[in-house]
Amino acid sequence: MCGIVGYVGKRRAAPILIDGLYELEYRGYDSVGIAVSDGNTTKIIKKTGRVKEIESAREETGYIGIGHTRWATHGDVTVENAHPHTYKNITLVHNGIIENAAKLRAELMQRGEKFYSDTDSEVIAHLIADESCGDLLSAVMRGCGKLVGSYALAVLTEEEPETIVCARMRSPLIVGKAKEGLVVASDIPAVAEEGAELYSLDDGEFSRLDGKTVTIYNAQGSEIHKEPIQFDLAEGRAEKGVYRHYMRKEIDEIPNVLSDSTLKIDCDSRFSDFYRVLCHAEYIQIVACGTAYHSGLCAKAAIERLCRVPVDVRIASEYRYADPIVPKGTLLFAISQSGETADTLAAVRLAKRKGACVAAIVNVKYSSLTRLADHVLYTQAGREVAVAATKSFNAQLAVLYSVAVVLAEIRGKRAPTLNGLDKKAKRTIGISESVRSWVPYFVGAQSVYFIGREADMCTALEGSLKLKEISYLPSEGYAAGELKHGTLALIGPYTPVVAIITRRDIAQKTMNAVHEAYSRGAKIFLVTCFEEFCEEKEITAFVLIPKCPSEFSPILSVIPLQLLAYYTSVARGNDPDKPRNLAKSVTVE
Repeated sequence: MCGIVGYVGKRRAAPILIDGLYELEYRGYDSVGIAVSDGNTTKIIKKTGRVKEIESAREETGYIGIGHTRWATHGDVTVENAHPHTYKNITLVHNGIIENAAKLRAELMQRGEKFYSDTDSEVIAHLIADESCGDLLSAVMRGCGKLVGSYALAVLTEEEPETIVCARMRSPLIVGKAKEGLVVASDIPAVAEEGAELYSLDDGEFSRLDGKTVTIYNAQGSEIHKEPIQFDLAEGRAEKGVYRHYMRKEIDEIPNVLSDSTLKIDCDSRFSDFYRVLCHAEYIQIVACGTAYHSGLCAKAAIERLCRVPVDVRIASEYRYADPIVPKGTLLFAISQSGETADTLAAVRLAKRKGACVAAIVNVKYSSLTRLADHVLYTQAGREVAVAATKSFNAQLAVLYSVAVVLAEIRGKRAPTLNGLDKKAKRTIGISESVRSWVPYFVGAQSVYFIGREADMCTALEGSLKLKEISYLPSEGYAAGELKHGTLALIGPYTPVVAIITRRDIAQKTMNAVHEAYSRGAKIFLVTCFEEFCEEKEITAFVLIPKCPSEFSPILSVIPLQLLAYYTSVARGNDPDKPRNLAKSVTVE
């Protein structure tokens, strides 16, 4: 999940690289480094920590360079393991994982070559240097031919002082022309500017940035031509404005995101082909990871209840290594904010081989997932900077519930409307500010539990994930009815338990679990749309959210849980935008 950036042109490279790395910090922030060349010598500056640690490197001269912000996979968080890596005349940055690195390293060491880091990436520098023959592109191609795994590379050599060579295999990479120079990056925001002409490389492709020319080659070395990416410059510029953190700002953006992401699939000509697929879908499968997996669980609850169509939701990393049954007439939804989640992409490839029709639900128009899918339903969340997903989850729900509504109509069943959820979300945000008073009960907790039934259980899972992601508190989301089948043993005096109740006919059943937890000394916090439960003696505090169709309730009930996680994280002295050990876009296994 590392981020890479490169520049060659008429401007000094160092400031451009550092600015680009700030835009890529969501991909990792264990260490950071740049390499800048003046045509004669290449200087490498790298540190552990975030991009700000190399701010002084802005003054470096040189008009060509590459940079890297790291999410550690192979090797500890040390300066030695930070990128760029160099061997002989080769300097490179790498995003991905080389699966045969240990075997290659052993072979190279047996030949007497020395290594100075524990990373798999340093092996690539050795392979390319060993293939060096006065043509960097050819050396990179031959070196990559020995690799097994995933990589996005940007490579320099002093022998070709105005050239960067790039390569991609299962890790995102953008190349193109910008103001007075050529650029390469893991993502558009790192290099986006007015008038930029950018291209997305596909797996097995290479590119040479040389002088004023960007040339792209296929795996056989033949030059190919591609259409430039259409991107919204505004989405590349993220500003916190009056907010202390991006996460808090992004929660406030949920109402607009819901309005923009709700689709009219049955009366919009853009979806006519997809509508026909829905008409013939007999089975639905959903693959996703993390928060997107939870949105898939919410969709299952709504679709099966409203449409009576069977839905199977699978964690993508499990689906891809199983032998999944894909019946004829299966429509598979792949959900990914970035569209670059490695496990989800692999699951999609497997499903397509087995005959599934694939619809992607994604927030990034130029992603790998959009190119793989048969149909694409875009969420309109805009750029989400905080690592912990908030508004993108609500946007995914808006799209998925739009599918549920139209699928119910196709099946001749009545479905509730999505109209007005944006206004109710805005009210919910204001009401949910009261969770700040809950924080003293959570900051020192040894463990926290979120419970609910059916769709509320899905919300509980997402609320638990948000809390553990950014507050680092051990937390579990659980089906309320299962509490007494083991987990109740972990609940004792002052244990915070958050109950979600939004469905009338099973509300009392969830309250039974509340009574059980309370009798063991737990502190009970309630998120509900039913006022009568707020006055129960067991309730320490509550958020009374607006009523909406219970099938769609996670869109609202998750908001107080997102805010609870945010305020708990801040109270514990954490940075909620950049939680430890995590990155926004999981592009490796």
